[in-house]
Amino acid sequence: MLKLGKREEQIMQVVWQLQHAFIKDIIELLPAPQPHYNSVATMVKILADKGFLIAEKLGNTYRYSPVVTLAEYRQQDVATIKQKYFGNSLTKMITHFAKEENLSDQELDELIQVIKSQKSS
Repeated sequence: MLKLGKREEQIMQVVWQLQHAFIKDIIELLPAPQPHYNSVATMVKILADKGFLIAEKLGNTYRYSPVVTLAEYRQQDVATIKQKYFGNSLTKMITHFAKEENLSDQELDELIQVIKSQKSS
């Protein structure tokens, strides 16, 4: 799966949220300053060409839906970060976030419970 650029990812976040979106819907939910209609239309076409979106013709316009789910993209993106920055070590990655993110006691307890539940599975 290809890595998304910043604007591509912003567009995909909107489409993942809406599940079905027209260009005008996407523009409304993008952060300011909102890009021009033609710029978004071009990016959406690129995302469709890359296999992230599918276009459905409705009248004289298109409605776009995700082909790749947020969960699928997140899994691939996290795997890339784990390999690139943590030597493919989940332990090193979790340790980094546990130290750097100043997790609350509740968050640490939740993390420990998730780890324990995986151990017993």
